[in-house]
Amino acid sequence: MADLIASLRAGLPAGAVLTDPDVTVSYARDMASFCAAGRPAAVVLPRTVEQVQHVMRTATELRVPVVPQGARTGLSGAANASDGCIVLSLVKMDRVLEINAVDRIAVVEPGVVNATLSRAVLEKGLYYPPDPSSWEQCTIGGNIGTASGGLCCVKYGVTAEYVLGLDVVLADGRLLSTGRRTAKGVAGYDLTRLFVGSEGSLGVVVKAVLALRPAPPEQLVLAAEFPSSAAACEAICRIMERGHAPALLELMDRTCVRAVNDLTGMGLPESTEALLLAAFDTPDPAADLAAVATVCTEAGATEVVPADDAAESEMLLKARRTTLTALEALSSATMIDDVCVPRSRLAEMIDGTAAIADKYRLTIGVVAHAGDGNTHPTVCFDAADPDESRRARESFDEIMALGLELGGTITGEHGVGVLKKEWLARELGPVALELQRGIKQVFDPLGLLNPGKVF
Repeated sequence: MADLIASLRAGLPAGAVLTDPDVTVSYARDMASFCAAGRPAAVVLPRTVEQVQHVMRTATELRVPVVPQGARTGLSGAANASDGCIVLSLVKMDRVLEINAVDRIAVVEPGVVNATLSRAVLEKGLYYPPDPSSWEQCTIGGNIGTASGGLCCVKYGVTAEYVLGLDVVLADGRLLSTGRRTAKGVAGYDLTRLFVGSEGSLGVVVKAVLALRPAPPEQLVLAAEFPSSAAACEAICRIMERGHAPALLELMDRTCVRAVNDLTGMGLPESTEALLLAAFDTPDPAADLAAVATVCTEAGATEVVPADDAAESEMLLKARRTTLTALEALSSATMIDDVCVPRSRLAEMIDGTAAIADKYRLTIGVVAHAGDGNTHPTVCFDAADPDESRRARESFDEIMALGLELGGTITGEHGVGVLKKEWLARELGPVALELQRGIKQVFDPLGLLNPGKVF
């Protein structure tokens, strides 16, 4: 331990290495439940690429594992510390290095907060679309590590589609540059995409070149009430089938609606079984909302309310963004699943989750990025009750099994981390799993980067 701390401090500025156990314990875990976390030997807060390289060279020399971290808003345990590791927190590397309106790119360090970047590019008439629900706290490095999504994925896609190039410090301290700054580029294997979603297991991202879009017009939102999740999902299928291109298409079940009302007093319609939110940022959003309103009515909506202006639209989106906080207020703990299924199977996923909630006598609220089939069933339980905790974990597993049965995936945007390691093997199969472990071995032959995660 003494050699490790001395070696780290030899190449880092004063205050960059934290060893007080009362401080380092606060860096031990992310927001996931049921994920073990160890006690780090040290937490390092570098500010430069060279400092990150020093950390990785030291770790390699002394054979010490390294756990890269962002804001720790993740939900799979991917940022959890292991015993005796170096926690490498990138939050101090928080500069927006460049915003280029001609090339439509931003160059950023990994600790830049998503909302900070989004606002900075908007001032120049540009748009960075990925917007996870935690966008006010989560960092770009963390978004890249987990290949995060967000509310606007139905139209604009996920983080992976906006990462053009990366600078990555490898396990042995070498600096690798991948990708490009250009709109096109197919030279060699796509190592950039390989790092996106790798959860810090292949290297440490220290710089990213991100694609930007022109800022869209201000969006308007519509809310539609449905007597059943099946009717709401029928409307979603018809919206997509008829070629509409909403910027957002979100679904909240009855449990979520009531939880938001209890927390905020927002006055959402508690008689509804499913509340669908649709948004358009087209030149004439009112016309698009009117067309979607007709689709919703045909599918059985009991009431359809289009927002009149941006303020009313923002109020509806606030309800959606508050959902997780509202569900957390219902119990002492939550487990947030992240199962993505084909849109055509969404109703089966939601109704199946409701049946699982009844089977295990638990409250499970479902909110979904309905436009791309990404559901977030949230299991609410009493962490102090062993039996209820057991039922929560078993229900969580049944939800993932249901997603795979419906042709889906165990994670659409949260990642594997610790929470879903066993399920990854079931989804990938032995051949794919062997190849992925081989890739890990190429980049990290000593197994120092985020050990115990993903595989």
